[in-house]
Amino acid sequence: MKESILSMYGFKNVAQVHRNLSTPALYEAIIKRSEGIIAHLGPVVVRTGHHTGRSANDKYIVETKSAEDVYWSKDNKPISEESFEKIYSKIKAYLQTKEIFIQDCYAGSDEKTRINVRVISEYAWHSLFARNMFIRELDSTKLETFKPDFTVIDLPRFHANPEEDGTNSETFIIVNFDKRLVLIGGTSYAGEIKKSIFTVMNYLLPKKKVMSMHCSANVGEKGDVALFFGLSGTGKTTLSTDPERYLIGDDEHGWNDSGVFNIEGGCYAKVINLSKEAEPDIYETTRRFGTILENVTIDVETRRIDLDDDSLTENTRASYPITHLPKIVENGKGDHPKNIIFLTYDAFGVLPPVAKLNKEQAMYHFVSGYTAKVAGTEKGVTEPKAVFSACFGAPFMVHHPFKYAELLGGKIDKHNVTCWLVNTGLTGGPYGVGQRFKIKHTRAIIRSILDGSLEKAEYIRNDIFGFEIPKEIPGIPENVVHPELAWEDKSKYRENLKNLAKNFIDNFSKFKVENSTEVLKGAPTI
Repeated sequence: MKESILSMYGFKNVAQVHRNLSTPALYEAIIKRSEGIIAHLGPVVVRTGHHTGRSANDKYIVETKSAEDVYWSKDNKPISEESFEKIYSKIKAYLQTKEIFIQDCYAGSDEKTRINVRVISEYAWHSLFARNMFIRELDSTKLETFKPDFTVIDLPRFHANPEEDGTNSETFIIVNFDKRLVLIGGTSYAGEIKKSIFTVMNYLLPKKKVMSMHCSANVGEKGDVALFFGLSGTGKTTLSTDPERYLIGDDEHGWNDSGVFNIEGGCYAKVINLSKEAEPDIYETTRRFGTILENVTIDVETRRIDLDDDSLTENTRASYPITHLPKIVENGKGDHPKNIIFLTYDAFGVLPPVAKLNKEQAMYHFVSGYTAKVAGTEKGVTEPKAVFSACFGAPFMVHHPFKYAELLGGKIDKHNVTCWLVNTGLTGGPYGVGQRFKIKHTRAIIRSILDGSLEKAEYIRNDIFGFEIPKEIPGIPENVVHPELAWEDKSKYRENLKNLAKNFIDNFSKFKVENSTEVLKGAPTI
């Protein structure tokens, strides 16, 4: 079996193959190979070196026949088949005499559309990461006859030669839809493994009329499903991991004719400044055997971790199986959503804490994927800056954003879904003047959405964005519900609101809009 597995990839003279090792066995390999250390209470702590996040400029899709309908953009850069074969040939040579780890697993809780995923890695901890993040096959007989639909070959220590290989740098993440292969090299950041397969699913699922989504999902006691979309810093993980509801998944989902399903079998939570009081369930996962803590600082004497230390990176992460959480949907499936919530951090302080969207507005805000960066979060950012990421996950979306929006619009219509825009950012003024909405107010708004009470409120239409704002929300001050009341200078508020609307319109100009009349109906007007 070992030789047949290796031969299908052209690998020869590999020193040793470790296939589908259990979590304890992988722990032993991690320690033996000095890849990480065990912290107090059992998580394993690892370092990713120079790359502490995704390498957005080093991701490519091979120009093949299967890639004809790819939406080529800064997020989907083409690379030639010749360059792919050159790198792959070097990889085959590199792996001779190397020890490798293989994990066979699934992407997708829906059996009809799931894919068999094989992850071949040179690090034991990356094999554990794959075991955590994808859906495990526990039947050893099925694992023996496992045939992958897509294979990820993950080699952090192998580096490309940009001059020879046609890459931007020594790092590469290359997806080949014809050969059903993903090659990753030059980076130890394990998130590239999961996101490369998410990219594959974002390509495959829409072809089957299944909506693929970069969102979290949970469900209430009555079976009411909610989806949460939002970029980093908007509160997606915090608000969807609700002790009163059951988590379907925290990051990647599909939506088919039966309902919503999780693509993953684990969670990859950002843990910087994580507190036991604010997020007790996620906090407890950082103290569990089987959890991988990336770039979290640790006292080498006591082996206790410090979740508040960002000296290595602000993007500290915990990878753990979803079963580490107390309230989950074990089969990873739910009904059609009742509510869709788009989360944004508006650093200009002009968007309301909540607004109801019609279908066209929901499609427009989905394609926009708006949030804002504030001063100090990125080099060169000295004032609030609008940020747009199509479908709230542009780096992983393979088709044109309107393709996903059309799927979304159809499902909103068919299943009578209510859509909301929730601002977790600033009010009373822009960054430096305004204050962030209180988390207790945001939580109260989310509760009123999910229990159906906000749906029954009276609404006022915003004349620029067109969405509807509740006249009042019980328990929340009027100047919180209506942000213009929190501004001392009302004309300045109006000016900033118009400027934000202009940012939305300018962002949309980059898309080809010949066949997008439905989406454009949701645009703001100045």
